[in-house]
Amino acid sequence: MEFTIKSGNPEKQRTACVVVGVFDNRKLSLAAERIDRAAKGYISDIIRRGDMEGRLGSTLLLYNVPNTLADRVLLVGLGRERDFRDREYYTAVRNAVKFLNETGAYEAVIYLTEEKVRRRDIGWRIEHTVIAACGATYRFDHLKTESSDVRRPLRKLTLSVPMRSDLLIGETMLARGIAVGEGVELARDLGNLPGNLCTPAYLAEMAHKLASMYPGEIKTRVLERKEIEELKMGAFLAVTQGSETPPRFIVMEYKRPGVKKKPLVLVGKGITFDSGGISLKPPADMDQMKFDMSGAASVLGVFRTIAELKPDLHVVGLIPACENMPSGRAVKPGDIITSMSGQTIEVLNPDAEGRMILADALTYAERYEPEAVVDVATLTGAIVVALGHVACGVFGNHEGLMRALVAAGDDAADRAWAMPLWDDYHEALKSNFADVANVGGRPAGSITAACFLSRFAKKYPWAHLDISGVAYREGKEKGATGRPVPLLVDWLLSQENRDG
Repeated sequence: MEFTIKSGNPEKQRTACVVVGVFDNRKLSLAAERIDRAAKGYISDIIRRGDMEGRLGSTLLLYNVPNTLADRVLLVGLGRERDFRDREYYTAVRNAVKFLNETGAYEAVIYLTEEKVRRRDIGWRIEHTVIAACGATYRFDHLKTESSDVRRPLRKLTLSVPMRSDLLIGETMLARGIAVGEGVELARDLGNLPGNLCTPAYLAEMAHKLASMYPGEIKTRVLERKEIEELKMGAFLAVTQGSETPPRFIVMEYKRPGVKKKPLVLVGKGITFDSGGISLKPPADMDQMKFDMSGAASVLGVFRTIAELKPDLHVVGLIPACENMPSGRAVKPGDIITSMSGQTIEVLNPDAEGRMILADALTYAERYEPEAVVDVATLTGAIVVALGHVACGVFGNHEGLMRALVAAGDDAADRAWAMPLWDDYHEALKSNFADVANVGGRPAGSITAACFLSRFAKKYPWAHLDISGVAYREGKEKGATGRPVPLLVDWLLSQENRDG
């Protein structure tokens, strides 16, 4: 979809549709008021009759509104004015764009960008209108032979700013929104691919493709089994040994010329299918385990975005990619393996495989002497119990880093919540036979998983994002969300001007 930006009165727009808002007390937004004055109370009459009450996300399409140049006017409910914040803004924009896309409006001018959102300026509204619009029009039908959808999709969306002086910041944030939207789309596409197509080799191909798309911006190197063995990544190899599909360890690097800062490292869990290994998962919903590479997908999406925006940063991406499958060669409960760090691990549950591959990736990250490391993983179902599908969990050994990630999630409308990582929880991981067990039982499962990771991340500031509750949706809306690409991009960009 094409995005543009302009300033002008809504009643004077020659377009297929103008989008304006209505609050739930039947109060018109500023843009709706201007149209209403030009139309001599036409919209006010409709509101008084009860055809539109302003309920958040509701829509009403009007044709032939008097004294306007647009073919149609779309009224969108904004909910209660005093509660109109970022999440409500997202809902209004998403519903409006989805409605337009499903009703054959090939272009539109949206005036919701002129509405005041608590604590958010015009730049934020522009950026996040684009991100919400991209999400609303996203489709994954690449693998269908036919489509029953014959409607004409929305092809162009123009965002309005209140004053011409807003155009400069508007253009900047428009570009940022498009770049984030593209990163989210890539992460969603990768997550939605089935495990027979999105293999470790496929993820490696995508990493190489990004390097070819952005020569000079991104460098990619892919390690295969022999090189992984030479690095003595015993934890990673233990997980992959039951699969016929070869593993890959993907190393990506983005660095702008002249940047001398230590790198920021992103580590993405890349289990392209998780059967549970010998500890086989129940058949119900096992198809969703194709999403277990969502951490890897988000790292690739972030690299797509930063290569577009070109911030003055040094960023490294590490993706251990493999399958977790049962076979005669698969790791067994009770096996003890030696990780790249030299620490021995008693594998009590082969289905706790994500933390195993991340352990070796976190050890590998030490060679970069990083400023900070953030790993991203669909690690535990326990975090879904704790936080539902609203926020990802943030754990770490550095409070400043954790705070920065939570703040980035707030700014990006991609929420995160800080979780404890107290020494008391490490007791659950004690083993009679090895340095550490790979699971600590059901209580505080997401915390003990993070405690396990922390043993391999002691040499740098580190944070862990458990994204199991936010990386994909279940049920009728099943599919990847592309989270937490917006959060990670916001955090990285906030580090551009940091000291160091």
